[in-house]
Amino acid sequence: MEKNIFNPGTKFRFPESVEYSTDGIVSKRVIDLPVGTVTLFAFDKGQRLSTHSAPFDAMAQVIEGEAEIVIDNIPNQLGTGDTIVMPAGIPHAVNATERFKMILTMIKG
Repeated sequence: MEKNIFNPGTKFRFPESVEYSTDGIVSKRVIDLPVGTVTLFAFDKGQRLSTHSAPFDAMAQVIEGEAEIVIDNIPNQLGTGDTIVMPAGIPHAVNATERFKMILTMIKG
């Protein structure tokens, strides 16, 4: 099913569109289509996504705070404004070294 969670044609700001949850991770789908997704995340400090891989490339853009993204056992420190591509089929993990928010874009083609 094709759907956009946010209202198309309506202006919004990513950092204000998701709130932190104490000791948790919050995600909101911005665009959810068969060809790909854009998801907004807020991680509380210390939260993580354990090592996994995906069948498609994914691009993570940090829009607030700091995180460590480990790709193929190589740690990458990212801060506000930094972006990294997590290649398809390569193990990666996300660690919130501080509270942070990111946009994750995955293209399935």
